[in-house]
Amino acid sequence: MEYTVIDKENWARKEYFEHYINVVPCTYSMTTKIDITHIKQHKLKLYPALLYCITKTVNRHEQFRTAFRADGTLVLYQKLLPCFTVFHQSTKTFSNIWTEFCDDYAVFYRNYTEDIARFGSAQTMMAKPNPPENIFTVSMIPWVSFEGFNLMVQSFSYLLPIFTLGKYLRTGTQYLIPLAVQVHHAVCDGYHASCFIQDLQQEINQLCAPKLA
Repeated sequence: MEYTVIDKENWARKEYFEHYINVVPCTYSMTTKIDITHIKQHKLKLYPALLYCITKTVNRHEQFRTAFRADGTLVLYQKLLPCFTVFHQSTKTFSNIWTEFCDDYAVFYRNYTEDIARFGSAQTMMAKPNPPENIFTVSMIPWVSFEGFNLMVQSFSYLLPIFTLGKYLRTGTQYLIPLAVQVHHAVCDGYHASCFIQDLQQEINQLCAPKLA
């Protein structure tokens, strides 16, 4: 796990950061529809494919990798790992599992399936132990589609993004899935969130089926 300590005094974003941390503490959520037709056409498993594309896109945008460490140090992580929810039908509860990320989708998919096999049935909130500090969260609400979704985050010191997916719908020949992106205004403006969403769509459109043999 590698990171760079941000020198706030010489940081181009210092004025905006201080404003949205101290003067007007502010997070916001942007909800959009993501076209997953390419994933459906190639018969890829939806959840791992989206986890891969979201994580790969997160790791290309420094606004999504800026965070406070436990000691209060503001850092830019070199890479983030996804921590995602799995649902337990028997108890109607969920667990969190984090997994190692790799730009090679076949490797990531293998990591994901191994973690699901090993920890997916553990009915505790953090099913896979020892989560590293450089994780971000993704959850999915596959029972309902939505037009907007907001998390009420009490602590304004949490800077990392939070992603929430919903139920996908078919519209003509397209498959669309709602995605809510929750970010902190101190490190991420609407422009940055918009660039992220555009890049995520491009990443989904380019994703190839993994060679698992």
